Amino acid sequence: MAFPYAVKASFWRGGTSKGVFFKISDLPEWFQSILNSEKQPDNAQFRRMEGFFAAVMGSPDPYGRQLNGMGGGISSLSKAMVVGPSSRADVDVDYTFFQIGVKDGKLDMAGNCGNLSSAVGPFALNTGLFRGQPHNGSRTHGVEAASVTMRTRNTNTKKIIESTFEVFRDNGAWQYLELGNCSIDGVPSTASTIILSFLDPEGSKTSKALPTGNAVDELKVGGQPIRASLIDVSNPGIFIDGRDVGWNADADPEKLNANQELLEKLERIRKEGTKKMGLDPNISSIPKIVLLFPAKADGMDISCQALSMEQAHKAVPVTLALNLGVACKMEGTIPNQLSKHLHEANTVIGHPSGTLEVGAAIDDGRIQSAKLIRTARCHMDGFVNITGGEVEEIQQ
Repeated sequence: MAFPYAVKASFWRGGTSKGVFFKISDLPEWFQSILNSEKQPDNAQFRRMEGFFAAVMGSPDPYGRQLNGMGGGISSLSKAMVVGPSSRADVDVDYTFFQIGVKDGKLDMAGNCGNLSSAVGPFALNTGLFRGQPHNGSRTHGVEAASVTMRTRNTNTKKIIESTFEVFRDNGAWQYLELGNCSIDGVPSTASTIILSFLDPEGSKTSKALPTGNAVDELKVGGQPIRASLIDVSNPGIFIDGRDVGWNADADPEKLNANQELLEKLERIRKEGTKKMGLDPNISSIPKIVLLFPAKADGMDISCQALSMEQAHKAVPVTLALNLGVACKMEGTIPNQLSKHLHEANTVIGHPSGTLEVGAAIDDGRIQSAKLIRTARCHMDGFVNITGGEVEEIQQ
């Protein structure tokens, strides 16, 4: 190692996000103890984890660039995952997602990240956490290849996600096969296909898909009534018609990020909807708010502009896309009203970087699963510095 204060880690792209991945057994003992307890960390434990991730990612950074760490200056590039053996016999691995504030370094572990979830299975396989066997094996040009279906459990939402991806045998061990012909909007080049199936996704942080019991609620913000669908599928979301706040589908995220007045109004709407859902309005990661529009191009069912951590997203967070795809099939919701319904089970969602297709399996009103395709790539495997450069950190 080039420096004395470091932890083994990998740096992955999953979908349209990037993050630092840790195997739980490689973390300091105090950190392992917190996660293995499966209890909500107390304030002192939470602050200690916050300091750990802030140092890794390079936060807080008033310049918003995270130059002193692994972060990339925006919410989709300031994330981390901790992966380990599952405590359940019917699950292969457990994982916990951490969102780290860019400018303030605040830690948020309230929800899940669907994009980074696509890299959990490949990371678990490569690090020896998966003990199952591949299926559909074949040999091409002397290379032994197969598929893996791994059951992963997100501890933030207590939900199970099945991940199916390609593998190959390397020196007797199965490894994730990155190369392939699958492309997703927002990511250059191609990679192998990863199919994520979010099982029984309704009620991730509340008790049901419609926490208020209504397909549409009215939120009063500054004396103005705003119609919103408050939906909890995969991750909670607040969906409004973007035209109700004077926005349009053709405006790019940078324009919205420059409109501080509207951003503040949307945050007030988000907080009002959060309270109605029975969630904490002071947690900024969930629920997220999404502006919806009629499809702006042929082949799309609906268009959207998502916000994350009070910033306009350049694509759409996967868990929100899953939520939106299912919501488009839920009678009476705003997504359902705006969708073209081009496909019986799937929804093609337009976002600022392209499109994303979500499949919803609904039987007799019960949401059984939500599916989508992602890709992933490991950028680096090695050690990451866990100090932010402060002397006090290494004297504890």
